Amino acid sequence: MSSKLVCVAAAAALALAACSEKSAETPATQAPPPVEAAPAPAGAPPSIEGLPAGDYKIDPAHASLVFTVNHLGFSHYTGQFTRFTADLKLDPANPAAAQLSATIDPASLSIPTPPDGFVAELTGEQWINVKAFPQMTFKSTGVAVTGANTADVTGDFTLRGVTKPVTLAMTFNGGWRGIPQDPHARIGFSAKGVLKRSDFGIDYGVPAPGSTAGVSDEVTIAIEAEFIGPPMADKPAQ
Repeated sequence: MSSKLVCVAAAAALALAACSEKSAETPATQAPPPVEAAPAPAGAPPSIEGLPAGDYKIDPAHASLVFTVNHLGFSHYTGQFTRFTADLKLDPANPAAAQLSATIDPASLSIPTPPDGFVAELTGEQWINVKAFPQMTFKSTGVAVTGANTADVTGDFTLRGVTKPVTLAMTFNGGWRGIPQDPHARIGFSAKGVLKRSDFGIDYGVPAPGSTAGVSDEVTIAIEAEFIGPPMADKPAQ
């Protein structure tokens, strides 16, 4: 959440706290609390119950798509893609029917401290080949609920023109129906998955069997994402 939104939310919380104080002489009329999903009992996992059904779009300002590979067996090397879109159709009464689709711009590859020319090499023909394949896509094909706030989302992932099934283990982190300062439903997820890059035609540098001399075939994916959904039912008066 941006610092601006944090400050606004904090100010709203202080205002609500002030309104809740009762005068010893005259009972104060309290303003109704913001419309939010009911909080889970202490120690209970977050629940999507009470959130509105509908279409949700990813908030790119509060999302990240990070990947990790093993380098020579010496370190876990990370990078990320910084431009992507995602749409989620969600019915809290039937989470197994959720539908997720995403599009990733491979040219947005970012490496923390790349050597000169390294990003150009990775986006070139030998690796991702962004000129020939300017998009990566994911489209869910099934959702298996695994716990109170977890699910496995399987979908078709397309990279370099090759489509293979990939499963993401997703965790629902929480959400709300909206508050006056953020008057739309907002939900947050974490997700992890693993794929083999050789399945998509990227086999350069894959270590020989029994060796770690190279860059691992397995790529670990870690996603953090907030989605913005339908507007809150009761908007504040203007």
